Amino acid sequence: MGQRRRRHYTQAEKSEMWDRWQKGESMNEIGRHFGIQGHSSIQRIFSETGGIRPIERRRSARSLSMSEREEISRGLIAGRSLRSIAGALGRAPSTVSREIQRNRGRRHYRAHVADAAAWDRAQRPKTCKLAANRALGRIVASKLQLEWAPEQIAGWLKRTYPGDEAYQVSHETIYKSLYIQTRGALKKELLKYLRRTRALRRSRHHTQKGPDHGQIVDAVPISKRPAEVADRAVPGHWEGDLLCGTKESQIITLVERHTRYTMLVRSPRKDTETVVNALTRHAQKLPRELYKSLTWDRGSEMAGHKTFSLATDINVYFCDPQHPWQRGSNENTNALLRQYFPKGMDLSNVHQNRLNAVARRLNERPRKTLGYYSPAEKFGECVASTG
Repeated sequence: MGQRRRRHYTQAEKSEMWDRWQKGESMNEIGRHFGIQGHSSIQRIFSETGGIRPIERRRSARSLSMSEREEISRGLIAGRSLRSIAGALGRAPSTVSREIQRNRGRRHYRAHVADAAAWDRAQRPKTCKLAANRALGRIVASKLQLEWAPEQIAGWLKRTYPGDEAYQVSHETIYKSLYIQTRGALKKELLKYLRRTRALRRSRHHTQKGPDHGQIVDAVPISKRPAEVADRAVPGHWEGDLLCGTKESQIITLVERHTRYTMLVRSPRKDTETVVNALTRHAQKLPRELYKSLTWDRGSEMAGHKTFSLATDINVYFCDPQHPWQRGSNENTNALLRQYFPKGMDLSNVHQNRLNAVARRLNERPRKTLGYYSPAEKFGECVASTG
């Protein structure tokens, strides 16, 4: 059997591939759209830039166009002066002079050759900021090793060096330096410190829980929650959920809505008595002013919510069925926690000290929504104000 010929894709086909990739389609889905078995040829296209869509090349508005170069060529053949040619084009004589000199002079100037050469020169790679400023690159690398997200690093740099552009860099530049190794700025090994350790950068997918959540008796719906909770105006209102592992193991995750402060609690079993007892013990460790309400989803583990409220005087509100985004801070935090507790991990033997250490790591990261202050800083302010 002869070897299968390598397929070459047009620019229009590549553009459509990138469109579909950015919408979240898998390589197999994209391959089927193009009638391809397997996805190795498509993966090759995406891998060249680490899953980051290349910037479409465009000519600068200040550059000479092909029609202008043809006008220069005709003027030279007609024996006109450079000043005359420049005047007809509305360009400076020096611009026309440099154009001719860099393209073999008056006698050998050819418009199509000059235009192609200019296009090639414009493709020369620009030095990445992190490669040019090695000190900045080392700072970024050190923060990545602390598992800070690129956006957190960029925001922290802007807050820490407010008047120094040399020590500021966008989060996109950091991502590109990680995924496009030809930039020579950050080592590929640093990818393992990102939240999602993929070899290619991908669109984020929003996962929803299935319809198997239990019915909660006398559940107070989220629509009854006070306005001060919804707009995050005051501290003391929490979102909660279970982060599940294998063998019926789980961790209770709690996030304070105002400060995004995270706390993790061991729960050896998933039944409502165990979960409610763990939540009750935990609630007694916080000042009453900083624990006023709890928002949960429709999981059966909170069927005993009345017992919890009676013991703690904390109101419990429940999201609408199939609306996990109504606990957005908690859902986001659970996704971050998968970096430490990946799916398929047995969580039953994770000690509370380990949970505290992971929570501390999350709480010490600067957050964009907090003006690049950390949840620990903001929560500390709240604790101080209640003292």
